Amino acid sequence: MAQVAHNAPLHADAHDEHEGHPGELTYIKVAIILACITIVEVAIYYIQWMHDKHVLVPALILLSAVKFFTVVAYFMHLKFDPRLLAYTFIVGLLFGGGLVLSFMGLFGVHEIDYARDLWGRAIPAS
Repeated sequence: MAQVAHNAPLHADAHDEHEGHPGELTYIKVAIILACITIVEVAIYYIQWMHDKHVLVPALILLSAVKFFTVVAYFMHLKFDPRLLAYTFIVGLLFGGGLVLSFMGLFGVHEIDYARDLWGRAIPAS
């Protein structure tokens, strides 16, 4: 005899226990939007004036950020889960992003002054 979980519905048309979550159609729409953004990213790479005006990288970063937040909101369900989970994710993202930016500023832009004291010359920024 088959075991039935406590309070488990016995009929086939049972509701999802997470009623606030979207259906399959929403995920298909989001996937189509993400594919369109990816097509735009690939297409703008071949537009020469974007290279000449130095707007290619900021445009790609902006489009990637839109894709990132869309994936996080829908596929990681942060849009539908309690706000505490979203805040926890955002705090970690801000901390990690700040750490990366601070290391980029520390090691990528400025000379390392203490190297001058150690070796008699500064290490140039690369």
